[in-house]
Amino acid sequence: MKKHAPATLRNREAIAAVLAGELPQSGLVLEIASGSGEHALFLADRFPALDWQPSDPDGEAIASISAYRAEYPGANLRAAMVIDASAPANWEPKSADAIVCINMVHISPWEAAAGLFEGAAQILSGRDLPLILYGPYFEQGTEVAPSNPAPSNIAFDENLRARDPRWGIRQLGDMDALAKAHGFARTARHVMPANNLMLVYRRA
Repeated sequence: MKKHAPATLRNREAIAAVLAGELPQSGLVLEIASGSGEHALFLADRFPALDWQPSDPDGEAIASISAYRAEYPGANLRAAMVIDASAPANWEPKSADAIVCINMVHISPWEAAAGLFEGAAQILSGRDLPLILYGPYFEQGTEVAPSNPAPSNIAFDENLRARDPRWGIRQLGDMDALAKAHGFARTARHVMPANNLMLVYRRA
């Protein structure tokens, strides 16, 4: 029932280090596309003053998150919810103090990214409440974040598009434009291991 994403063990400490400076001190964090649930488990434990709400549209992912949660001794990891990022009108809860989305944008249709910002605009009411994204992004045309072309990411992008032409590593400029269309502006760009970025958006 439990799923395991090997990348979680490699990137969770770096992700948590950035989140420590970007998340509010208390409140509710909605995680979109929680996948296996391993990040939710780790981050709920790392930030005990925050309530962590995992979610995913996939039934097997929900089952995996639930299995990890059953072993969690704390009280701040909520039961997983079914949320489709591309259908923000149906999101629950209706308000949150932060949204975190790890490794979704490049392995989902563009409609999911658009829905992510639309949903964030609905439930992040305060100017300082963050929408935080983690994953690979292209910058300045064909270059791969952080600054130089990375053949591994170029090959990764080709592989993604071969699996589903709606998938692929997104241009950072397109993400910023999408954010602007929904009333957000990028306030931080954190360079992460393995040519990934963490992007932080807040209301403009």
